[in-house]
Amino acid sequence: MKVVVPVRLFPDTAQQAALRETLTLCNQAANIASAEAHRTGTTGKNALQKLTYSRLKVMGLSAQPSIHVARKVAGAYATLKANIRAGNLGKPGSKRRRRAEGKPVSFRRHAAQPFDDRCLSWQMPARTVSIWTVAGRMTRIRFGCSEPQYVTLLAHRHGESDLVHRDGMWFLHATCDIPDVQVEEPDGFLGVDLGIANIATTSEGRRYCGKALSQVRHRNQRLRAKLQKVGTKSAKRLLKARRRKEARFAADTNHVIAKRIVTEAERTGSGIALENLGGIRDRVRLRRPQRVTLHSWAFAQLGRFITYKAARAGITVVHVDPAYTSQECNRCGHIDRKNRPNQHTFSCTSCGFAEHADVNAARNIAVRGIASWAAVSRAERGVNIPARYGHDPQARSLKPSSWPSSTRRPSPHVRSR
Repeated sequence: MKVVVPVRLFPDTAQQAALRETLTLCNQAANIASAEAHRTGTTGKNALQKLTYSRLKVMGLSAQPSIHVARKVAGAYATLKANIRAGNLGKPGSKRRRRAEGKPVSFRRHAAQPFDDRCLSWQMPARTVSIWTVAGRMTRIRFGCSEPQYVTLLAHRHGESDLVHRDGMWFLHATCDIPDVQVEEPDGFLGVDLGIANIATTSEGRRYCGKALSQVRHRNQRLRAKLQKVGTKSAKRLLKARRRKEARFAADTNHVIAKRIVTEAERTGSGIALENLGGIRDRVRLRRPQRVTLHSWAFAQLGRFITYKAARAGITVVHVDPAYTSQECNRCGHIDRKNRPNQHTFSCTSCGFAEHADVNAARNIAVRGIASWAAVSRAERGVNIPARYGHDPQARSLKPSSWPSSTRRPSPHVRSR
């Protein structure tokens, strides 16, 4: 498993100037290569390298930086094509998609640049690096990181590292190839329901980040809107100073939640069942106040954090269809919109079962996780499996004993949400 370890560099004045000039030249070259790729339609790594290599060398880049610039451009076009295929840039013919397809991919003046071991060397005992620049090779640039990061770098660093300039500081994002941990057979699944009122709720009844987190998010939203409305130079300076504060807050919160969920699953020997929320922003329809909350929180980031932390702990993670998990009764399987009289309450109109709405949804996700894992296991043995997770006859019988028993399965005629 590949993990990125960020370390901070502490270059002196001359080294900073050399690094800044290097990033500027590399990104100028990337913009030239990007324009050539857009003009000719050549976006493959090898083909683009052959097309632009000599021109990039003339600009003053050495052999390896020239190759990495061409590969960076090819990677940017591969990402663009993937976003278009996934529909992230709108439907065919939409204004946003035409704008993205109608011009070359551009690179900021100080955008990150990858370096391999030919251009970058690490002196781990001295905690310094040596790196190629347009002004020659800069040596003995100090770096700093935490002790766990240092141990990871020392044992597992392998491959490229990205030179990053952000907010006046210099970083190296080093790639570490950590051996995979053997995934153990799960003893049941811990369902995780993601939401707006509560960022995450587990099938064991644990709810993460409710009122306190919402207050912080709403305060940031109000302040951002106020500063944008003022529009003065001082307001713009404050917006610039705060532009990453909310992102850092969200990432830190997501890390804490993901770590606690993985720890809970590790303690109980369970796997983790997550909702497959791909395209949720295009599917759901919310009131205006809720739209800001939905689009400002990194739900996908939380899912990635849970996935990679679980992988490092050897815990199984499955993604299930979230359709109607919030309206389905975990006791009898009855699905009805009226089962949700309000945001927090679930009350089944068929059997009368009542529970917190997010806990009920998380338990439905856990049941589908059991069915999904059983389907995968039987597929490996060559056994025919049901088409939908909810149709597995064994899934509901495998629920933890602390959950309500079930008497009905969900209807087979469930539409996608």
